[in-house]
Amino acid sequence: MTKLKSVCEEKNYEWLYDTHCKTLYNFIYYKCGDPDQASDLVQDAFIKLWKNCSKIIFEKSKSYLFTIAKNQFLKEVAHHKVKLNYTIVGNYDTEVAENPEFLLEEKEYMKTLESAISNLTTAQREVFLLNRIEKKKYKEIAEMLSISVKAVEKRMHLALVKLREDLGRNI
Repeated sequence: MTKLKSVCEEKNYEWLYDTHCKTLYNFIYYKCGDPDQASDLVQDAFIKLWKNCSKIIFEKSKSYLFTIAKNQFLKEVAHHKVKLNYTIVGNYDTEVAENPEFLLEEKEYMKTLESAISNLTTAQREVFLLNRIEKKKYKEIAEMLSISVKAVEKRMHLALVKLREDLGRNI
């Protein structure tokens, strides 16, 4: 009889951290767009994994981490929406002028690109960034998001259509 790996063993936990930390961070960062929030959510997910290590099957630990981080993010979004109902949001412009024309054009294009990406739905943005930035294959994305490959393809198609509308044909 072979002994099953335990998440509670320090070497196994460290392996999980080393293997999944960056991917989990990028997954959450693409959802929230805030590096500090993404780091906090990843840290919280690993803390919960450690606290519940005796209850988690080693082979299911990656899924557990992604689910915990995603759920915590969704709770924060819901809380933020409630806060927005009770506060007035100011519109602050932090634009900094650059002298060289190229840098200015590049900066303007990056703003346009970021705006276009932020105009995508959360589902489209996740799939787009995971595929184009993280270089994940559709199958990997489908597994991470617990959806079908066809759903990933549809989200990517809709994201590209929307980006082409917003940016023109040069994407």
